[in-house]
Amino acid sequence: MDIKIINKGKHALPKYETAGASGLDIRANLIDGSVILNPHETKIIPTGLYVEIPNGYEIQIRGRSGLALKHGIGLANGIGTIDSDYRGEIGVIMINFTNVPYTIHDGDRIAQMICVKYERVNLIEVNSLEKTERGIGGFGHTGK
Repeated sequence: MDIKIINKGKHALPKYETAGASGLDIRANLIDGSVILNPHETKIIPTGLYVEIPNGYEIQIRGRSGLALKHGIGLANGIGTIDSDYRGEIGVIMINFTNVPYTIHDGDRIAQMICVKYERVNLIEVNSLEKTERGIGGFGHTGK
């Protein structure tokens, strides 16, 4: 699938880092060279990237496992969704979950971008749902 992209940043286009990677790594595009993410602070990190996503698809912005494991840095919204009608710059909403400041440098790989097909649904309001073996059990009810 082809996705149109404008790169107003200083870095190469996002790319798959390995043959089996599902996400394209995206980089911070910082004018001042770096940004300090203080403990428990949230900031939007610019990428310089703009995309045109086909209808029926979204781009998901996901955190990088290495940043989470090694530095306690993640995405404040878990997974960011870029809708097909959005034409603004992709910004990554990052959060520092630790008590130690973390510096994001210009060009650092900060997140992954994944294109996902989705279905639009029609909600039908009803008074009851079909019964299943599981029923209303959830949140660890199986003990596994």
